[in-house]
Formats: sequence, C-alpha cells, structure tokens
Amino acid sequence: MQIQLDALTIMVRPSNESQVQRFLPRRRPSGTDNFGNLFRDTTLAGQQLVAEELERHGFADLRPALLAVAQHVGADGTRVTELAARTWLTKATVVRAVDELERLGYVTRKPDPTDRRAKLVTTTARGRAAERVARDAIADMRDAWGELIGEDEMTALETGLRRLRSALWPQT
Repeated sequence: MQIQLDALTIMVRPSNESQVQRFLPRRRPSGTDNFGNLFRDTTLAGQQLVAEELERHGFADLRPALLAVAQHVGADGTRVTELAARTWLTKATVVRAVDELERLGYVTRKPDPTDRRAKLVTTTARGRAAERVARDAIADMRDAWGELIGEDEMTALETGLRRLRSALWPQT
C-alpha cells in the first residue's frame, strides 16, 4: 500500500503492521483456567500457530505430529531412544516419525561416532530451514502476544518462567 503526501511517499510493509491478528489462536481453550490448562492451552495455540507459519513458508508436510519429534533433534544429532525419552513417545512411534521425516527430507540417519551400533538422527538443510521459520514464527508470536497483553506483562511472564525453569532444573 502507498500513501502519497505531497512529495513524500510512505511505504507500509506487513512487517511494520501489527502481527496480533496473525498470531491469535484458532481454537477455543478447553476446560477452566486452572494452572495446568493455562500452560496446555497456550502451548497448543503456539504449536498450531507455528505449524501454520511453517505451512505458509512451504513446509506444509511438516505436520504437528512430526514436529513433536523433529523439535527434539539436537544440533549434533540425537539417538532415537533419546528422542523417545524427550517426547514421551514409544520408540516404535518415534521410529515411524523419523522414517517419515527422513522420507520428507527433514532428517537423515548417520552412524553414531561413539557407538558404531547406534545411529544419530540429524537435521538436513531442509530441516534447518524449517527450524529457522519456526524460530522466527515463535519470535513474531512472542512480539504479537506482547502487543496484546502489554510488553511489560510479557517481559514479566518470561522472567517468571525463566525463574521457574531455573528452580525446577537448577543444574542447567
């Protein structure tokens, strides 16, 4: 969109516009606003919004069920058994997801240099590109939600969650 004011032209780009509408949840929360549901509902909303952003950027085949596994693949690769532990899924379920992720070009398997019997699941260039889109979507979602509730409140929420994380996992 262009607005002409005498000799001044102002270009309005989507990045300058509010992102709040784009990052509003598509589903209603379920249950009451108890502590557990507050975490669950915002997490599910965030996951859905990230999946939609991935789809918008050409990663429509990276379904939420696959994201549940793919998001836990480490930079240096991760064994299937570790992926199963991180995702709370059975090893068989993770193997099926990794098979699909590999078929779609997001991950590959390579020998584990520390144990020649084991394989590491590693991300491919396509997987890293999808991860960048997801990280950008999360940053945009954070900004949009900050605009929605106020930047001070969003900062306080992040600070509180960081303190809780440190208290729950003091060694990390």
